[in-house]
Amino acid sequence: MGPILRAMFAYWFLLATLRVIGRRAVMQNSPFELILMFSFGGTMIQAVVGEDRSMVNAALVVVTIGLMHVTVAWLKQRSVMFRKLVDGTPVVLMEGGKWRDDLMHEARLQLEDVMAAARDKGIARADDIRIAVFERSGTITVLPNEK
Repeated sequence: MGPILRAMFAYWFLLATLRVIGRRAVMQNSPFELILMFSFGGTMIQAVVGEDRSMVNAALVVVTIGLMHVTVAWLKQRSVMFRKLVDGTPVVLMEGGKWRDDLMHEARLQLEDVMAAARDKGIARADDIRIAVFERSGTITVLPNEK
C-alpha cells in the first residue's frame, strides 16, 4: 500500500508544482526546462519505489499514476473551476497594438518568445501582429493584422 500512496502523493505534488512553475517551463523545452523535468521524475521515482524495485511494485506505481491521470481528466470534464486550476486560462499578451508587459512578465515571457511564434506564422515585425495569446497548452498563438 505504501508505493500506491507515495505514487498518489507524487502525482498530485508534481501537478501542483508544475502549475506553480507555470506553462513556460512545461512547453518551451529549453535545455533548462528539460533538465528540470528529468530531475523531477528521477527524484520522485526514488521516493515512490523506495527500496522495493520489484516488477509488482513498478506495475502498481504505473497503474496508480495512470489512474491519477484518468482522475484528473475526469475532474477537468466535470468542473470548470478545477479545469482552470489545473490547465490555466489563455492570456492575451498583445491586442490592438498594445503589449501587456505585466502579463508577459507574470508568464515569464519576453518579446523574443512572441516574435519566435510570429516568425513561425510568417510575421517578421511586431507591428504586423494583430493579437498574441499565450495558450493554456503553453504555446503562443499569433494572428497577423488584416491587410
